[in-house]
Amino acid sequence: MPGRTVQPNPAPPRPEAEPDEAFARRAIRAEAEAVARVAALIDGRFVRAVDLMAATADAAGSIVVTGVGKSGLIGQKISATLASLGAPSQWVHPTEAAHGDLGRIRRGDTLLALSYSGQTDEVTALASILRQDGADVISITKGAGDSALERVSTVALAVGDVEEACPLSLAPTSSTTAMLALGDALALAVARRRSFTPDDFARRHPGGWLGDLLRPVLEVIRFRAGENLPVVSDSLSVRAALEAAAAAGRRPGALVLVDGRGALSGVFTDGDLRRLILDDPARLDAPIASVMTRSPRTLPASALVRDAVALIREARQDEIPVVDPAGAPVGLLDVQDLVAMRVIRE
Repeated sequence: MPGRTVQPNPAPPRPEAEPDEAFARRAIRAEAEAVARVAALIDGRFVRAVDLMAATADAAGSIVVTGVGKSGLIGQKISATLASLGAPSQWVHPTEAAHGDLGRIRRGDTLLALSYSGQTDEVTALASILRQDGADVISITKGAGDSALERVSTVALAVGDVEEACPLSLAPTSSTTAMLALGDALALAVARRRSFTPDDFARRHPGGWLGDLLRPVLEVIRFRAGENLPVVSDSLSVRAALEAAAAAGRRPGALVLVDGRGALSGVFTDGDLRRLILDDPARLDAPIASVMTRSPRTLPASALVRDAVALIREARQDEIPVVDPAGAPVGLLDVQDLVAMRVIRE
């Protein structure tokens, strides 16, 4: 009737919800159980997959990764991990592949195809085309044994029939976590098989925090022997050694001392000098060898920044001499060099 307002039915009362903390723990446990189930499924098929992927990389081929939806996103991460660990890889969307991106894939490449159900039409179609062209296909599915993708695969890997952490299995959660864990295991195993080294990693990560940690120490030190780092004989007195260092201009927070052969014998820090003056100023005329810190911790000239960070954290030493294979000092790393790079905090 005109003028009548229809009142909506009241919503039914909600049952008391599970606390967020308890729900989160249950969700994480579900995903952890899925990963544990993957570990239990590792067998000879995994080794065969590593064989194919390592052989592809050794032959300068590419490991092409594909998937749709959440599986596709996981595939992109796996592809990035493979590439960063020395195995050339690219991600291709299976639909785009059918519209021209097949040209990205060359003879000798290997396809890593992700589909939890194993029945994703686009992924299966791409795998079938490449198999007909003689390419190897490695699939990651739940492992029902008779899915379309498994049937066209050279090697079919499985994550198992996992229970999704998402209520009512509305979104892939545990299954994609399991796929990611298996993909990471493949990437790591391929890198291990191909003897991938920290130097190889450094060449692929020149930027950012990781890149800084993998830079040679000699690239980042400010004080270098023969330039702006005084190298003083340990046969001098404390006073004479300080005068010799002052004549060289601006100096670091420690004197670098050498023996008669030119090898590092010790350091004398600003803190050592303060303690000496407070305790017994007359000892300024004593041989510096009698008050220096003997055999300090050092870094080889071949060390990386990460080695310096580890040593500073372990030894709590603010100045670290850098020496050549004969033990002669070539530079001095100051903790402030690393603070300026933001790889360590004061």
